[in-house]
Amino acid sequence: MSSESQTSAGTAGAATVKTGAQIVVDTLVELGVETMFGYTGGVVLPLFDRLYDAPIRFIIPRHEQGGCHMADAYARASGKVGVVIATSGPGACNLTTGLGTAMMDSIPLVALTGQVRTELIGNDAFQEADTTGITRPVTKYNSIVKNIKDLERTVREAFHIASTGRPGPVLVDLPVDISVGKYTCNGKAKIDLPGYRVRTKGHARQISMAAEAINKSERPVLYVGGGVIAANAAAELHALAQKAHLPVTMTLLGLGSYDQRKPESLDMLGMHGSAYANYAVQECDLLIAVGARFDDRVTGKVATFAPHAKVVHIDIDPSSISKNVRVDIPVVGDARYILAALAEEVEYREREPWFRKIAEWKKKHPLRYDKKAKTIKPQYVIDEICRQTNHEAIITTGVGQNQMWAAQFYTFTRPRQFISSGGLGTMGFGLPAAIGAQIARPDATVIDIDGDHSFNMTMTELATAVQYELPIKVCILNNGYMGMVRQWQELFYNRRYSCSFLKNPDYANVARALGAVGITVEKKEEVPKAIAQMLAEKQPCVVDFRVEREENVWPMVPAGKSLSDMDGLAILESMA
Repeated sequence: MSSESQTSAGTAGAATVKTGAQIVVDTLVELGVETMFGYTGGVVLPLFDRLYDAPIRFIIPRHEQGGCHMADAYARASGKVGVVIATSGPGACNLTTGLGTAMMDSIPLVALTGQVRTELIGNDAFQEADTTGITRPVTKYNSIVKNIKDLERTVREAFHIASTGRPGPVLVDLPVDISVGKYTCNGKAKIDLPGYRVRTKGHARQISMAAEAINKSERPVLYVGGGVIAANAAAELHALAQKAHLPVTMTLLGLGSYDQRKPESLDMLGMHGSAYANYAVQECDLLIAVGARFDDRVTGKVATFAPHAKVVHIDIDPSSISKNVRVDIPVVGDARYILAALAEEVEYREREPWFRKIAEWKKKHPLRYDKKAKTIKPQYVIDEICRQTNHEAIITTGVGQNQMWAAQFYTFTRPRQFISSGGLGTMGFGLPAAIGAQIARPDATVIDIDGDHSFNMTMTELATAVQYELPIKVCILNNGYMGMVRQWQELFYNRRYSCSFLKNPDYANVARALGAVGITVEKKEEVPKAIAQMLAEKQPCVVDFRVEREENVWPMVPAGKSLSDMDGLAILESMA
């Protein structure tokens, strides 16, 4: 046993000499990290050498961006902090899209990046990049460690910052001389963040004002975002909705926070949300926003958003309050605590006229598609996936039409079931996200509902799923186009399909070449059997559904229009 190994195995609390790399790995283990993702390289070799003997499962992607998305989805599916490692220069730069994705969606993630020796920083050394400068806009916090005595504390602080308050990605840049240097540790380093305070309990008076507004309202709507899932507050949300008898609409990332099978559910609102959710928001007299940030894809034209409503906004991030929409009753704090406190003060009200009106909207404007079509409708594929999985699968997606159809036609019943890139809209997210989610939830059926162009961006990560024997399922809604781009070109650019088409490979053959199962489906009657075969597979499986090429996502609120100005309702009614 080496002298380093002897000292690092010393008695807890005793003075122990460790390398920087050993300090990092020991701290990760102590913090409960069980799985990490990332790609090796020259300046992170000291870390990988120490990881060799650590009780941490390490997943190697085919590209650092894929690894970052895997860590992100691992966090979304498990509720833990995702961890990713990349080397300096290009490795760190390749994380930026993944970090931006996690930042926009408030996902707890810690990125550890290697850096050249401290005396070389700023000299354009081989594989040097200003990692902290590059990633500052796409991280909640980042730092470079230039003194080994600060190393353990910095790592602990990274996890604390990433997972508290409004969660987000934190990056720690590690010069190689810090990783190989030695330091005498004397017990656990303490977190020291005097300027970082998280308000958990909402102000009692503000909570009472919100409860009073709910009790008085005739036409309330609960508008729920991903913050409810991040706060593990779904049970409290359900209790409040049931006690006060409130209809519930969800953002894209809020799907799963409330069981969509329940009559109070209005499903998703916004640009491609349900007509009944959008109408309810536009007609409500009280909008209770919880863990949502009034994104432009939700509000449409802000000046006409919820024009009759008093607005209650519950959020842990004070900077989100009145950022996009003026708020009448702000409540800053943890959604789980505040929703529980609200439930204590609200009263049950029947609100029969309001729910009757909502029922009329639901009956007149359901989400539908042409079920009599002879071609494969993408909505039908998702309907069949939902039926055969009994609403129980974890769904990841790419971005665009596939994402919207998945949100519309898969019925989500619980938190952490829908994993998708919301704010940044990152194409290529679906496949690596499925890998991260499957690792987090080995007991679950994980399905990536993807578009062909989204899948093209990260398809090599299928080899990662094969290497680690992960039984993920990939359903490609293959229409040959960048689907949502083509839809906009059809509607707003006179069908001038400029650069929105690529010649795709034979995805089933690609899957088989990478060691997975590949299936091609060209006829509608083949869809149920193909899905059943896919679900029965014990190894990664890709199903290439050749769907209707110019199918559109309806309804649609054109950019800059009011939520009540939805295109496509007449088209949907014609399918009744």
